[in-house]
Amino acid sequence: MAAVSVEFTKVAKRFGTRTVLAAVSGALRPGSVLVVAGPNGAGKSTLLNLLAGVLRPSRGEVSHRRGGADLPRSEWCEHLGMASPDMAVYEELSALENLRFFGRLRGHATSDAAITSLLETLGLPSREQRRAVGTYSSGMKQRVKLAQAVLHEPAVLLLDEPSSNLDATGHDAVAGLVARFRPLAAVAVATNDPREIAWGDARLELAL
Repeated sequence: MAAVSVEFTKVAKRFGTRTVLAAVSGALRPGSVLVVAGPNGAGKSTLLNLLAGVLRPSRGEVSHRRGGADLPRSEWCEHLGMASPDMAVYEELSALENLRFFGRLRGHATSDAAITSLLETLGLPSREQRRAVGTYSSGMKQRVKLAQAVLHEPAVLLLDEPSSNLDATGHDAVAGLVARFRPLAAVAVATNDPREIAWGDARLELAL
């Protein structure tokens, strides 16, 4: 896993006449989890999408850096893992087939054994992994999204409400995932869940 940091300076985002973020600055670095908190509508998800490169800021700058040099935007996706409520998986495919597909898209030949082990770690038993995702509960789908985010061992991990739709056991599995990536990856968690806020080494509070 290549060490990558993410820096954002005076980032602002407008949608039409509505300002969602204004002059927000911070950084993600390996060894420290940044928690992004704030009321609904304050821009938590928008900020993570800006850090991922899914959105471009209206003002300010987001940069991914490795070894002191900026990474070209075209390379951001290679290092990125992200899970959010807005992301979807292919419901006609099984969990195993979804992760095989996402692995191939990223150029990673991940074995079925490794995929099965990852899904089991996140609380999806092997007996369920070959069923179509469309038959899953919301919590089971969330486990597949989380597995997709970390399958390629990303250097930047962005998690938006990662424990949503999960029971206490699922929350503990996500906590273990964050603990595993903390030393090696630049991690941000957008949340208002006190249990998830407790994972943070630093906190960015957004306001309406």
